[in-house]
Amino acid sequence: MVKLRMRRTGCTNHATYRIVAADARSPRDGKFLEILGWYDTQMKEANFKLDLPRVDYWLSQGAKPSTTVASLIRRAKNPDIKPHHARKAVKAEAKKEA
Repeated sequence: MVKLRMRRTGCTNHATYRIVAADARSPRDGKFLEILGWYDTQMKEANFKLDLPRVDYWLSQGAKPSTTVASLIRRAKNPDIKPHHARKAVKAEAKKEA
């Protein structure tokens, strides 16, 4: 079974991730089949990039995305969706005004 998951790269205190298609039995940072994109936790805007045609191919082949990768796929397909931390900030501002 193939999984779409994140492979940690980067250095200490600055984690970056590669989104990969990997066999479910391989370790997190182990062997993978294909790199599908990247995700940088430190960037504010446009902090990830995905190759959507290849992601769709792997999903059609029965690959299961991790929860975080599924969230990134949703955001890539619909750019109007805001990340979780941005929604919390909007709610806090609305609460302050009320």
